[in-house]
Amino acid sequence: MESLAINRLGFCKLPINLIQRDSRFRPVRKVGFGSFWRRRIGNGCLRVVKAVEDGNGGNKDGAVEDEKENKEEVKEVGLFLGMERDDSGSIIGFNLRPYSGGTEVIDSDEDAAIDVQEKQEEIEEDVPKTKVTYNVVFVTAEAAPYSKTGGLGDVCGSLPIALAARGHRVMVISPRYLNGTDSDKSFASALDLNQQIKIFCFGGAQEVAFFHEYRDGVDWVFIDHPSYHRPGNPYGDNLGAFGDNQFRFTLLCHAACEAPLVLPLGGYTYGEKCLFLVNDWHAGLVPVLLASKYRPFGVYREARSILVIHNLAHQGVEPAASYKNLGLSPEWYGAVEWVFPTWARTHALDTGEAVNVLKGAVVTADRILTVSEGYSWEITTIEGGYSLHDLLRSRKSVMNGITNGIDVAEWDPSSDEHIASHYSADDLSGKVQCKISLQKELGLPVRPEVPLIGFIGRLDYQKGIDLIRLATPELLQDDVQFVMLGSGDPQYEDWMRTAESNYRDKFRGWVGFNVPISHRITSGCDILLMPSRFEPCGLNQLYAMRYGTVPVVHATGGLRDTVENFNPYAGEGSGEGTGWLFSPLTKESMLGALRTAMQTYREHKESWEGLVRRGMKRDFTWESAAKQYEQVFEWAFIDPPYC
Repeated sequence: MESLAINRLGFCKLPINLIQRDSRFRPVRKVGFGSFWRRRIGNGCLRVVKAVEDGNGGNKDGAVEDEKENKEEVKEVGLFLGMERDDSGSIIGFNLRPYSGGTEVIDSDEDAAIDVQEKQEEIEEDVPKTKVTYNVVFVTAEAAPYSKTGGLGDVCGSLPIALAARGHRVMVISPRYLNGTDSDKSFASALDLNQQIKIFCFGGAQEVAFFHEYRDGVDWVFIDHPSYHRPGNPYGDNLGAFGDNQFRFTLLCHAACEAPLVLPLGGYTYGEKCLFLVNDWHAGLVPVLLASKYRPFGVYREARSILVIHNLAHQGVEPAASYKNLGLSPEWYGAVEWVFPTWARTHALDTGEAVNVLKGAVVTADRILTVSEGYSWEITTIEGGYSLHDLLRSRKSVMNGITNGIDVAEWDPSSDEHIASHYSADDLSGKVQCKISLQKELGLPVRPEVPLIGFIGRLDYQKGIDLIRLATPELLQDDVQFVMLGSGDPQYEDWMRTAESNYRDKFRGWVGFNVPISHRITSGCDILLMPSRFEPCGLNQLYAMRYGTVPVVHATGGLRDTVENFNPYAGEGSGEGTGWLFSPLTKESMLGALRTAMQTYREHKESWEGLVRRGMKRDFTWESAAKQYEQVFEWAFIDPPYC
């Protein structure tokens, strides 16, 4: 019997395929060696070949070649590589054994099992996985599609799914809002876990329940309490903000800290080594509770918390007397203590003392994130810091900005069900049809050659609506059409109606919000205007670029990060950029940028097409954002807990 004892395997590449070079060598079969050796040789395999006598009677010894090719069955009469085992069943070597004449070489059951395993590994390798996985717990006041009023709901509805797809175990904790409308159906698939806990705050024991739905690889957990069951949105109704919001979101924070410890989701709990992503002031008590209520008693010592600031303007400020309701020990009052400056006090006897929940999160969280790099700098300035700029500047070493992503499945011009015609960066013909359809739907003259400007957003001071109102008479002197969609301040809603009656052939104002119309405006307009005073991230400019609509934006926050100013002379004359940035925030500056954009649209079609295509090819996926979040997760666990 011929024997080949293999005590050590070495892998190498032959400069020339041995089988092709010398016909005296023929393949017998390939041998699978499982996942351990696969890590060393990639997708390679071992092929056993035998020497065959040629016409001259010459022969060569058998050889083992490492080839990058797929496994195949070989029918051959010759040698096969067999295993030798000792008495315990351990493999001690391999033998080349002859087959009897006419025998068909087939895979053994063991090799077949290895083949199946290797194929499964190849499939898994196609899905991007992170090197280190974490138990991530999102705490948020809203998460789409269950609840949404703005960008916060989009982030907490999409980012968890992207992180779960990369191998992390992810839980999202949010209130179970029931307001008696069709939106209640969003919670229909969430099942009661029959797990109630008591939370001691606001002078008594408050009982809350947990509902759960597993969807897209994420555990969606909803806190149930009667205070979440009322008409309106998550924060208020048409009469203003709810007066008990501090109570409602204090319950959310306490329940969020208990959920990883008591909920056996998928058969086992998330445990103490969690990474809490707390979003805005509504979840701001979580890092304070970890530091004051849990870690002193040995719980959550390995946990970390990251504060994600979506809008610094909202901080959860309430009178100082409400501190006793938060469920915190007296010695932690300094963490949330807040004193208004003299000019901000209501009267001469007002001491200005208050509690600021977001401030408590800033001084206790392990790291801080904002939803764009530009916004992470702006909140450290007097103009953008809302009186927290000094504190935020002191924590600048652990603060980063990551631009939000968008749902590229929902916002896809090649498959959007809401638009008149589909198109892509390679074929823009459908965009003109979308423009014509929008003009017909809104009753505007059908003129594809006229620049069509759009605005989508809240009608309030932050979005620069006062600037638009001031500039509209002068803007509409040009041959242009203007479409606006939004709701908010009643005075701006009334102005939109008046402007529509005064400029019947040039202006349309849609008061309210309508998802299909927002998609049609995004696809049908040539230019999207965003003169926001501040914009932590902004999503409409991302949607616009994906749909080939060129943004004209104020150079602030996330707008400045995501829109690249057009330079027609760069790139050897082919141009660079995806839109126009203007600054300062004045009527003249905004009109100047709009007129430059309109002139480019009319007179420089090639440059305009380059703007459109570059914007459509930008990568604003949640997959890209998730990778950046993972880096911050790693940094958070390098240092010990901050508090």
